Amino acid sequence: MSTLANQLASAEREEVARAIRLLLARPLLTEAADPTGFDLVRRRRDPLARWFDYTCGWNLIVEPRRGYARLAKVRADPDGSRPARRARSGRAPFDRRRYVLLCVTAAELLSMPMTTIGMLADRVVQATAADRALAGFDPVHRPERMAFVDVLKLLESYDVLRAVDGTTETYVDSAEAKVLYRVDNTLLMRLPAAPVGASRLAVPSEEVPARFEDLLAGLVRERRYGGAPADGTADDAHAETAATTDAQRNLRLRHSVLRRVFDDPVLYRADLADDELAYATSLTGRQILRRSVEQAGFLLEERAEGFLLVDPDAIASDVRFPDDTSTARVAALLLLAPLCATPAGLLPEQLAEAGAELLRRFPGWAKAYQSEEGPARLADDAVRILLDVGLAGRARDRVVARPAAYRYRLTETTGPAPKNHPAGTTAVGDGEGDMQ
Repeated sequence: MSTLANQLASAEREEVARAIRLLLARPLLTEAADPTGFDLVRRRRDPLARWFDYTCGWNLIVEPRRGYARLAKVRADPDGSRPARRARSGRAPFDRRRYVLLCVTAAELLSMPMTTIGMLADRVVQATAADRALAGFDPVHRPERMAFVDVLKLLESYDVLRAVDGTTETYVDSAEAKVLYRVDNTLLMRLPAAPVGASRLAVPSEEVPARFEDLLAGLVRERRYGGAPADGTADDAHAETAATTDAQRNLRLRHSVLRRVFDDPVLYRADLADDELAYATSLTGRQILRRSVEQAGFLLEERAEGFLLVDPDAIASDVRFPDDTSTARVAALLLLAPLCATPAGLLPEQLAEAGAELLRRFPGWAKAYQSEEGPARLADDAVRILLDVGLAGRARDRVVARPAAYRYRLTETTGPAPKNHPAGTTAVGDGEGDMQ
């Protein structure tokens, strides 16, 4: 191969690796939000689609003319660690009401290429009134309008809605606000990543609470792995025991292990099922794992406790750790010291005391925590962050440090932080790079 051909092949490998990490961080990549990244994905869409399909079994759709790329990341164990968040109110997670309005609003938008905020609100009012399982939407009340605006802002962030006249926020102050939207119906239909449509699992609403976990698992059950047909029919009980071929079983193991490696901050061997661990440590499994990690441009840390990917360019993660963008995130890093020093774990009251100690050390921290319940809330928020990034776990009523937490032992702290500016607090650990 000539030198020029080698250079072109090397450039393609580097671009594909970068594009893989871009899509892992942003499964919905739009040209409007990241024109450079989208152009890269558009040019390398064929090798990218093949890589995601073989490695993780994820479908990649690139629509050059419509200006978006959608990677349908399916998790084997869906959880609530990545909720939808409000564009306002400190990016608080969506509550139940907002999720309900999101589903109803999305359903109404499917038949609307253009609409106004008033017409859309009227459609949501009618739809919720017609369904006995839903609380009616009443735009007369300001909290309802705020929830509705949060839903519309989320859809705007996905480019499903584009305000061509007016501003969505004006609806909070008045239900008579005038806003005209253009709707991208095809992108709207691309948003759900579950391989099974919720309508195929439809059951009477009174049965949902008791069957919720089964229904959730049914949304991500895939036919190609054999077993259950995943359509919620009465044959499911028999299909659960249906035989799967060796090829189907190996495909499921490859996808389940590599999905977790590439989608979780850290993967512990203890969290793998026996057959998954056997695959990950087999000769074939290790070869595929190492080759896939190299193709994506990660560095693989493999230790007795598990696997961790490090992105040298820090572009693959939607959430970074360590991170000083909020008081809770700084507190999460500082909380690792007492957690690592107490292998048996800390009780809620001990965590609250640790939160109180942090507030005494840094009195300028957010006012939201300067109350009687503030230390406990600070500890809860910090623990939630540690749980999400795989650095802590729960053991009965205690929170314990997990092995990766010891990467971040504090070696130095500098401060104090400027008043009301927790980001000024600097905490230095011995962790390296960003985890994926």
